[in-house]
Amino acid sequence: MGRDDGGVGNSAYGRKKFRRSKAHFADRITADGRDSWPVEAGRYRLVVSRACPWASRALVSRRLLGLEEALSLAVTDPVQDDRSWRFTLDPDGRDPVLGIRFLSEAYERRERDHPGGVSVPAVVDVPSGKLVTNDYQQITLDLATEWTALHREGAPDLYPEALRDEIDAVVEDVFQDVNNGVYRAGFATDQEEYEAACTAVFRRLELLAGRLERQRYLVGDTITEADIRLFTTLVRFDAVYHGHFKCNRWKLAENRVLWGYARDLYQTPGFGDTVDFDHIKRHYYQVHTGINPSGIVPLGPDLSGWTTPHHREELGGRPFGDGTPPGPVPAGEEVPARGRP
Repeated sequence: MGRDDGGVGNSAYGRKKFRRSKAHFADRITADGRDSWPVEAGRYRLVVSRACPWASRALVSRRLLGLEEALSLAVTDPVQDDRSWRFTLDPDGRDPVLGIRFLSEAYERRERDHPGGVSVPAVVDVPSGKLVTNDYQQITLDLATEWTALHREGAPDLYPEALRDEIDAVVEDVFQDVNNGVYRAGFATDQEEYEAACTAVFRRLELLAGRLERQRYLVGDTITEADIRLFTTLVRFDAVYHGHFKCNRWKLAENRVLWGYARDLYQTPGFGDTVDFDHIKRHYYQVHTGINPSGIVPLGPDLSGWTTPHHREELGGRPFGDGTPPGPVPAGEEVPARGRP
């Protein structure tokens, strides 16, 4: 997520027709290095915002697969300005590994005057300081399938080969109507556009609830890429999409099945321990000034429900399949208390 407004600035959100830019930098980091970027421990740095649902996919995958030591992490300030994501959370406002103040500097080192804006997640080559990829759709798939030599012992198979066709079909529907749908509703510039997008969001959520009433996870009996992609939108739903994006036919907490499913994942190691509600709320309400000119961040909603019992284990399923949960969050990567329920 980043500059999807054509580069005009934060005030353009909600004033121009929304479009989701395709990733301009689509090189892949692979085991065989076919794009000249071989998988190599310590070579690359994952740049994320904990506010961004697209970047949060990579955060969850990295934790579940145990890639923390192999792929270092840079976390940006949730409040970006018109110059792009910035490293103001770090001492002197610079990323300590890349030495840059703005993520745009890594983009410019790769290609000056590039199109498409500056978005996260982004993977940067540490030796050269150049961006490798900002392909948010492919990054997590490659972490699951190309980085296997560096996975932790007991890492789950997040993209099992036998289920890939079904996973791909499910995530395409989720992407169009839910992941991207909330943005189409929130950034709509007229009533008709908004109503079509909002209707599609809730129609798809109701279909997903029907599916999840019968099974614990979206595809198969373990956590997969499909669950990661749905979770990162659901966890933001009541905090920002319900009010800020006007997706308010009902709250997530009012849907028994989806609320139970989301809490189940949130309480699974690797999911909730990557979520920072403070970053999420401040980003949406302070950055999207075209929608929320005052920049006021709401006090609610009450987040305590995220840690309440969900009873989804009664449906069976094995979160990690034959594997094991990830270990503790590495030192320095913990979510601050103000961002947790």
